[in-house]
Amino acid sequence: MGHSQTEKAQSRERIVDRAAKQIRKNGLQSVSVGKLMSAVGLTHGGFYGHFSSRSELLAVALERAMSEGAESFHAEHPQSHAAFETILRRYLSRQHRDHPAEGCAIAALAGDAARSDETIRRAMSSHIKAFADEILDSLNGDDRGTALFIIGALVGTLTLSRVLDTKDSDALLAAAKRELFTLDAGRNSH
Repeated sequence: MGHSQTEKAQSRERIVDRAAKQIRKNGLQSVSVGKLMSAVGLTHGGFYGHFSSRSELLAVALERAMSEGAESFHAEHPQSHAAFETILRRYLSRQHRDHPAEGCAIAALAGDAARSDETIRRAMSSHIKAFADEILDSLNGDDRGTALFIIGALVGTLTLSRVLDTKDSDALLAAAKRELFTLDAGRNSH
């Protein structure tokens, strides 16, 4: 007996949803096709009815994880263009630091993506570019290099803050906010 297109789409959705949650929590390399398929109640062999490869699944799941992170931010800040200060305060917060599975997938997974194949790097790159556009909008600017630098500072700071002890982590978050606010103030004074 064959599965309807609706059932197949629902199965694919369960696979992608579970994989996206898993990679946000444990990284790209944590996904085992066999264990994932078992967790969603499907057979390992059925995987290839949904994806041509593990790499394709990871790219789709990464896309989902990054989209969910962006949607979460915009749900919390519903105005069309978040102010730069709002982006900095939320991104470089203890809340964001302490809940990586619910935060920015770029910060949680960029290292994994950099070591992955082109499909996964492209998926990550498209979200970095979208984040750069958001930064540019928040600054009413047009210097893409500066926007990408800011993202690098945000992602690097958040990543390191998750490694350091609480005292140094808090100091790093505060210093990064201060320096990035100074950068924005300096831009606006010219």
